[in-house]
Amino acid sequence: MHSETSPGADRDAAAHAAREVIELLEVLWNKGRDMTSPAPVSSSQLRVLYILDRDQPINLRTLGDVLGSAPSSVSRMCDRLDALGFIERSPSAASRRELELRLSGRGENYLKDLRARREAALIHVISAMPAAQRTALATGLSGFRLAVEDTQESEDARGAHKAGDAEETA
Repeated sequence: MHSETSPGADRDAAAHAAREVIELLEVLWNKGRDMTSPAPVSSSQLRVLYILDRDQPINLRTLGDVLGSAPSSVSRMCDRLDALGFIERSPSAASRRELELRLSGRGENYLKDLRARREAALIHVISAMPAAQRTALATGLSGFRLAVEDTQESEDARGAHKAGDAEETA
């Protein structure tokens, strides 16, 4: 007897499976991070490094907007990353009042090593999967990434629209 599942049940099952995988990935991620440097960074600091890797140079205000954090918190976090030698601050070419943040060579090496260790851990696990499941995983993860990007773009557009509405009413 064949029973059909509802789209909501499929969605819920996929969300449950994704949560379980994310929890396992967190364990793998932390193993990789703990082995990369005698001075591992917090998850918030690591997020800053990822943002700088993608969007450098960036100023503190923009970084705070991306993080959704208060300027003082972002500044303290950058102070710690600077003390570790993972970021560099330099005067902005656009404004003498602003500083631009960039990854330092040490920060780039930290991310490169971290990513390599994490990828090695993933390859170790994924290599135990049959080829058809690896293909399905790659297809599913690609679809998931695109859905996340689409969701973020929609949220960003709604946020910009709300900000524009607020400016018109002010």
